[in-house]
Amino acid sequence: MPDASARTPYVAGNWKMHMTVAATRAYVDKLLGRLPLGKGVEIGLCAPFTALAVAVECVDGSGVKVLAQNMHQAAEGAFTGEVSGPMLVELGVAGVVLGHSERRRDNCETDRALQEKVPAALEAGLAPILCVGESEEEREDGETQRKLRHQVQEGLLSVSDERLAEVTIAYEPIWAIGTGRVATPDQAQEAIAFIRALVGDRSQEAARAVRVLYGGSVNAENAGEILSQPDVDGALVGGASLDPEEFARIVGAALT
Repeated sequence: MPDASARTPYVAGNWKMHMTVAATRAYVDKLLGRLPLGKGVEIGLCAPFTALAVAVECVDGSGVKVLAQNMHQAAEGAFTGEVSGPMLVELGVAGVVLGHSERRRDNCETDRALQEKVPAALEAGLAPILCVGESEEEREDGETQRKLRHQVQEGLLSVSDERLAEVTIAYEPIWAIGTGRVATPDQAQEAIAFIRALVGDRSQEAARAVRVLYGGSVNAENAGEILSQPDVDGALVGGASLDPEEFARIVGAALT
């Protein structure tokens, strides 16, 4: 079994298309005093582009990281409406969420694009969170492992073995995102152990070190049981992260 004690728990809140600049200031002001800062859990806030700069300013010195929710694979160019890795780094952003199912569904995000985005993020100095997960139909048809194998292998294809462990992977079953349904602890553990094994097909060392998170209707009530699973290294939290008190409780659950 992988040595989970060697992996720092990681809890990131994905605000999606929420939080103005003013709301970000108010949120972080409420959040910081509630967090177990410096207690051995990495904390991230995935803010919309317009709130990134103020989020970086507000968490300065706290150890909380700010992440973007997407980026383009090119460093610059004629890509209207896009944002590049170097642009994010200049703001002080530490990482970026890539391949979230909502972007795959609504913005035609492809595995081919992610093959380029993940290494581009690493090259720019950003820590990527690669999102993977199956639909309800795929789970019911017994296609979960096939879907995860395709997404993980394609998303990491252009990442060298030496840098695999720098990519965090978030398992987010599509049927559990924003639905109130949540994978059982056993379902989360099974899928995440499979994802770790896929990384192990490339590098056993990377498989021991890579962090794999669970996402999908995570809240303060169910986080503890899910995060206690041996291969689950943290959570990518959606709607529950919009409440600073609840998000802080989820972070605390990662320590127990």
